[in-house]
Amino acid sequence: MSENQNLLAEQRRTLILDEVRRRGGVRVNELTRRLGVSDMTVRRDLDALARQGVLEKVHGGAVPVVEASTHEPGFEAKSGLELTAKEDIAREAAELVPPGAAIALSGGTTTFALAHRLTDVPDLTVVTNSVRVADVFHAAQRSSGSRQGAATVVLTGGVRTPSDSLVGPVADQAIAALHFDLLFLGVHGISVEAGLSTPNLAEAETNRRLVQSARRVIVVADHTKWGTVGLSSFASLEQVDTLVTDSGLSAGARAEVSEHLRRLVVAGESEQSEDEPAQAADA
Repeated sequence: MSENQNLLAEQRRTLILDEVRRRGGVRVNELTRRLGVSDMTVRRDLDALARQGVLEKVHGGAVPVVEASTHEPGFEAKSGLELTAKEDIAREAAELVPPGAAIALSGGTTTFALAHRLTDVPDLTVVTNSVRVADVFHAAQRSSGSRQGAATVVLTGGVRTPSDSLVGPVADQAIAALHFDLLFLGVHGISVEAGLSTPNLAEAETNRRLVQSARRVIVVADHTKWGTVGLSSFASLEQVDTLVTDSGLSAGARAEVSEHLRRLVVAGESEQSEDEPAQAADA
């Protein structure tokens, strides 16, 4: 962490959170020296991060919040976190979708942001197990009338989770019978050891089916998902073609990701992979 008097609050807090997670805790006086800001500024940043529930303040510093691997936040709780990062990721991911493609969008707040970016892409077929994502496309169709080229939306059915995803045998059976060019997958956690994971066992199985039915798997996840491990893993990093993330992902995490994935896309930055970008749809 380099000293910089001019870091914006959001940038400072990203750096602080990365340091807390990497080291297992930090002291206020260490942060003031490394960031080159006042003690009061650091304490305000720690207060803000504690209110978001991503770290815990202790005497003289802060430590990470350790969540149970079975804890599953609801959609509303997640929708207020990392808003700028999610919008940046959605904008970047939308560029990967060609007209006429058959795509799948899993549940999640980042895929929800992406759905808003895709309503004007013509002739899409959209498979989703997210009630929220389906509503985005249906609302766009109602507001524009019978627009030529409007997306065809396939909602899988199933049992609704706290994050408004549809999972279980009904969803699994519907997905298993389909094939799509691109899967945009939101995740609870991502790591080298555990791969992609979720706290919900039924959602893990449904996500596993989504991965199996996709020609290309694109994970859309902000930097806070790195290093988080849920109860159930459903895919390894080697099964992922592309990770679209934000600039908050640390240099160490980027190096690890690049060893396992074909392509790393950091919103607002140049490509991180040397590989030639694959075509979004070959058909």
